[in-house]
Amino acid sequence: MLIILAFIILFHITSAILLFIATIRNVWWVSKGYTLDLWYYCNSTNCYDIPNSATDKAAYLQIIQATMILATILCCVGFFVFILQLFRLKQGERFVFTAIIQLLSAFCVMTGASIYTAEHLNFQDESFKEGDYGYSFVVAWVAFPMTLLSGFMYLVLRKRK
Repeated sequence: MLIILAFIILFHITSAILLFIATIRNVWWVSKGYTLDLWYYCNSTNCYDIPNSATDKAAYLQIIQATMILATILCCVGFFVFILQLFRLKQGERFVFTAIIQLLSAFCVMTGASIYTAEHLNFQDESFKEGDYGYSFVVAWVAFPMTLLSGFMYLVLRKRK
């Protein structure tokens, strides 16, 4: 039981770290001489706000920002709820509340990454059209199944002695 518990805690912490990396790092879109993330575009010398990011045309970008932040917060809250439930639940009960929080976090990651996949060319300036997805985008997609699997593990897990 202790090995399973340690594995689940490690899996959850790994998911949270991946979400932090995906949300914070500025490598969602990479092209010649610059990188682009959810807030800034950076060249070799400076970082600047994304053009038109506060307009109605960039509502997709604002939704992606909100869902990725929410996913990260929910994943962290889920970990603390798990620790509390670990000491509060009666023997034989399931970690349902933690599972719900993790599944909501997975849903937020999936929503943000899929909206970015579908709309990344619509809110970018013409100079940003050419390029490739960066590692932060890939990390966000890797964090989705990990968070989803973590939620399912909590749903199945029962508290034992």
